Amino acid sequence: MSAPLDIEGPAAPPRSNGELVFAEPWESRAFGMAVTLYDAGAFTWPQFQAALIARIAAWEASAERDEPYNYYGLWLAALEDVLTGLCALSTDEVVARARSLSRRPPGHDHRDHHPPGR
Repeated sequence: MSAPLDIEGPAAPPRSNGELVFAEPWESRAFGMAVTLYDAGAFTWPQFQAALIARIAAWEASAERDEPYNYYGLWLAALEDVLTGLCALSTDEVVARARSLSRRPPGHDHRDHHPPGR
């Protein structure tokens, strides 16, 4: 099973030459979390897609756009909406986990030493 990603429209992820584009490592992780949870049957793709479109529409409709458009920020917020809506986890759990992850030092999940030839 694989997520049926939109090619065009408001829910379509950023692409360059047909390939997905991630500006920061967390963006690819947020993407991967949503696809993995979908593949595991945690939610349907239309549920996620509707949440993502709602988040994008809310950003577009906001009178004061204090934050620049960030597709993967909205993607992650939509994932949180779906998971909390399904009672898979609470908003407090999402916030606590996000705070915990944000306190990790840069590069915490990368090894400094790589074996030769890799």
